[in-house]
Amino acid sequence: MSSTPAAELARYTLPAQLLHWLIALLIFGLFPLGLYMHGLPLSVRKIELYSWHKWFGITVLLLVVLRIGWRLTHRPPPLPGDIPSWQQAAAALMHELLYLLMLCIPLSGWALSSAAGVPVVWWGVWKLPNLLPANPAMAHLLELVHATLNYTLAALVAVHMAAALKHQFIDHDGVLLRMLPRSLPRPRH
Repeated sequence: MSSTPAAELARYTLPAQLLHWLIALLIFGLFPLGLYMHGLPLSVRKIELYSWHKWFGITVLLLVVLRIGWRLTHRPPPLPGDIPSWQQAAAALMHELLYLLMLCIPLSGWALSSAAGVPVVWWGVWKLPNLLPANPAMAHLLELVHATLNYTLAALVAVHMAAALKHQFIDHDGVLLRMLPRSLPRPRH
């Protein structure tokens, strides 16, 4: 495949790039934190970690809503023309699934907290309304849903990253560079 010069490459807007990388950073922290805290015995530390997990989870939800709003009002840059149509369709589907999961995961966590009878107090200041009444059976079901959605997101993120790296280091088509600021040095291939 052909290589597109970095100077000619259409890129995502800076706000889209910032939201992408901030959300990615938060998710990369939330996933291992969730795995770690889940296995801890009940303690003050576990409750603190759950609070941090909820705070950052709700923050991700808000940032994703902002990102979706930005994307609806700002077209993403076109993919290089030599990418096969099936890969373009796969990329579009992947983005839709990632957005859906990034919305559903924090909402399922919030609903889980509500069903467990534990309010979500964002950053210890704003008490969010319960999404469901307290119901231990529903909390157990939502715990499974929340975990399944997270593992699904982890798998899709791995595929997303592999595809970006394939485009950068095998296809040399500049797809990865579209999400990087122009001022960053161009990755070598």
